[in-house]
Amino acid sequence: MNHRTILLVDDDQKIRMLLKAYLEKNQFVVRLAHDGASFRAEFERFRHELAAVILDVMLPDTDGFTLCRWVRNASAVPIIMLTASADDTDRIVGLELGADDYMGKPYNPRELLARIKAIQRRMGLNDGAAPARSLRFQGWTLDLLERRLNAPSGEVVPLTGMDFTLLRVFLEHPGEVLDRTRLMEETRGRDLGPTDRSLDVQVSRLRQRLGDDGKQPALIKTVRGSGYAFTADVTSHSE
Repeated sequence: MNHRTILLVDDDQKIRMLLKAYLEKNQFVVRLAHDGASFRAEFERFRHELAAVILDVMLPDTDGFTLCRWVRNASAVPIIMLTASADDTDRIVGLELGADDYMGKPYNPRELLARIKAIQRRMGLNDGAAPARSLRFQGWTLDLLERRLNAPSGEVVPLTGMDFTLLRVFLEHPGEVLDRTRLMEETRGRDLGPTDRSLDVQVSRLRQRLGDDGKQPALIKTVRGSGYAFTADVTSHSE
């Protein structure tokens, strides 16, 4: 399926309509919600065709963090959060809950569009038929077509879009030290700010998914002063 539907929740009608008009000019279908209740209803209706959901943090009946957690429990659809706060806390909390990207308000609609397209490219949502293959390591299997991670036990481990992208980058460069700037460019398509902790939050969350002890990780090693390295052997399989 060629995912072209965006679901946006924002309680500011002017912002909703301006963004809807802009994205529709760029060939997206835009569904709008003004609060948490309307967002949940629209999400349930269109969840299987969504390219991304865009969540404003401040809403009249709930908040974007609550909706982020709710979406992530139900779907791996990319989540972009919007926050008017200059404090990094909102952004870090959003990432910990499963958001794939964030933008501060006010924002440029052109940049938001670029972020949406970048996420689609990273997840292969623009490619039509993605190659049917998998990457395997220590009994784990990452299905690149279904964007699904299977544990050695066979259990499916839920991944966000950013989890999948980061793990794929590591698995495609086993044993290689990847610096933090490169990882940010590969996963988010932008540079890492001097106080930006979003990558560290993401790596920590991925370690949790893999059961990799954060204090003594066996799979994703921290290379002090350099970045991170994936240390397990990785094999590629075509099905």
